[in-house]
Parts: sequence; C-alpha cells; structure tokens
Amino acid sequence: MIQHFLPITQNVTLLGGGEVTPENLSECLTRAPDLVAADGGADLALGFGQRPLAVVGDMDSVSDRAREALGAQAFYETPDQDRTDFDKALSLIEAPLILGLGFMGKRMDHTLAAFNTLIRQPDKPVILVGESDIVFHLSRPLDITLPKDSAFALFPMAKCRVTSTGLKWPATGMEMAPWARIGTSNIVTGPRVSVQTDGPGMLVIVPRTHLDAVIAAVTAATAVS
Repeated sequence: MIQHFLPITQNVTLLGGGEVTPENLSECLTRAPDLVAADGGADLALGFGQRPLAVVGDMDSVSDRAREALGAQAFYETPDQDRTDFDKALSLIEAPLILGLGFMGKRMDHTLAAFNTLIRQPDKPVILVGESDIVFHLSRPLDITLPKDSAFALFPMAKCRVTSTGLKWPATGMEMAPWARIGTSNIVTGPRVSVQTDGPGMLVIVPRTHLDAVIAAVTAATAVS
C-alpha cells in the first residue's frame, strides 16, 4: 500500500524528466530546497549532483544506477497507468509550495497532461517552471505585484467567469472557455494585478523572470484560504 509522505515543512522542488538545465534546477532548489523526483527525474537529479528525498511513479524510466544509488526505501512505486507520474507525485506530497520543473517543453502531450493535473488537483500550491514561462492554476483569488508592461496570460481549461484589475485589456465579467474566448497576450498596467474566477479551471502564464513574485502571491493566497 502506498503511504503519503509526511508533511514537509519546506518548499518542494518536484523534478520531472523533461527539459531541465543545471541553472533552472539550482534556481528552484534555492526557493524550494526539498527535492522529490517523478520517475526519470531521479536520473536527472543524480546527473546534476543532487539526491532526491524520494522518487514517485511507475518507474518505467528509472535506471538501475539510480535505484542502486538511492536505495529501495526512496522509491514510492505507483503502477497505475491511468494517471501521470506528476499527478501521482502531487497526490503524495504535502508541502507549503511545490515548484514543478521538467514537466513543460520537451513534449507537447506531456505539457498538456501537466496542465490537466494542475486543474485536477486545485488545492495543491503548485507552480510549473519552464525555460521561459511559469504556469499555475488560479484556484484562489490572486493579488500580485508585477512590473508595468509585463506579459500576463489567462488560459481557461474550463468555463469560468473572470474578475480582474491591473490589466490593459480588462477581463471583468468576461466568460472564458477553451472552446470560446481566452485571455492570452494581455499586459500588466501595474503595479498590482488582481484576478479571480467563479470556479476552477483558469491557468495563469507569466514570464519566468517573475518567479519570486508568483511564489509570494501564491503563498499568500494559500495562507488565507
């Protein structure tokens, strides 16, 4: 039987097997020092000289070298093929914040599956970190400080109605859906942006350079929920 991890008091970097650079991993670990790997992310971690606390997944991408280096006690094998390793890992992790690295960019289907997981687990405080963008689910009202003229995109994965301030093209009262109106290519008028929806399903996409601002906003929103 798979048991949940004990609650982790520090932020977690959850490492997948996608596109990752040493610089990106170092950036995430500075902000989320407890490292957990999803399946093949274990080999990436070891290749970068990092040792994950645990590895979660169906283990179809983990090398024998990684298994030997980390020991059987580090592996939480979940053979269920109906869920992704990212989804399984989030189900087992309880932490103040989770930075998901290596889940965007390498394969489009894997990226879309990661977005699906964000919506399926709305209570998890997760930020996906890519090479140029970061993505998170707007599961709580968001209040964030960003520089004027910053890119700020809203992409609905379900039908929802939006309220916003601080954007060049206001979205207040707008109903969005993946098959109808979306909210990409918006711009911050600054300095504060507030956005909320009447239900789950909205993804926020901003440049990776604003990672610290997003971490602060997501953490604050989680604390008051």
